[in-house]
Order: sequence, then structure tokens, then C-alpha cells
Amino acid sequence: MASEIQVKLEKLGIYLDKPAMPAGNYVPVLVVNDMVYVSGQLPLVDGAINLTGQVGNSVTVEEAQEQARQCAIAILRQVASVSNNLENIERVIKLGGFVSSTAQFTGQPKVIDAASEIMVTLFGDNGRHTRFAVGVSSLPLGAVVEIDAIFQLKS
Repeated sequence: MASEIQVKLEKLGIYLDKPAMPAGNYVPVLVVNDMVYVSGQLPLVDGAINLTGQVGNSVTVEEAQEQARQCAIAILRQVASVSNNLENIERVIKLGGFVSSTAQFTGQPKVIDAASEIMVTLFGDNGRHTRFAVGVSSLPLGAVVEIDAIFQLKS
């Protein structure tokens, strides 16, 4: 029988396949005691970035929000690999969002909200987290969004 979290994932159309491998000399996910630290995740779809540019220039807020959702899914893939497919997650602690945007664009929180919504939908009140959302001039591979995360495991 599917767990509650698995049912929610299916309703959202999220399937957690293999997590992305690191693109450099770092680990993508690290467990220290009951904390899970996830390195910045890009919005990879089938191993590729499907949208590049800056919000406020060539990318709309809605397009950037979809990129944030893809980052959230990438984060969940990493966390699932160390938490019995998310069954051992106690709570989401923090998301850190970077949005490639023009100097005039100030809606970074609205973009990263798309990732936050996934966490709250999946984990309820335990999905509510601290967060930052900042604008940057560029991100790796030309990505529009990059998000890192911290989770707590059940004791």
C-alpha cells in the first residue's frame, strides 16, 4: 500500500527517479546526525536545463516558478535517497533560492514560493520552513533558478 507521502507525490505528478550527480568536487546530499543538507539543485529535466535567461528580461515569472518546481523535485530526489523515500522526514527546515534576474526585478520570493508550496503540500505544517530568495546575475549552466535545502530526519 502506498504511503501518504507517496499518494501526495502521485497527485502532484511527481515521480522521484534517480537524483542528479554532482557537477564538481562536492556531495549533493549530506546527513549529519538528524539533519539532511542538500547542495544547490538546478531545474534539470532529463539531465538538461530546458530554459535559460533572466527573469525581468527573457523569462516570465510563471516560467521561473516552473523552474523552481523542478528544483524542488530535484531536492526531493536527493532527500529521498537518504530518508527511505521521504518516509523518515520530520520537517523541512530551510530553502535557499537563487533567481537569475535583472537588477530591476524584485519578485524573487514569488518565484521561490513555487518550491515552498510543494514542501507544504507534501509535509503539511512540517513543510513550513525558513527561506531566503535572492536575485543573482547568473547561475550555473545558464539556469534561471537554483535552490538548496535543509531537512530534519525523524529521531
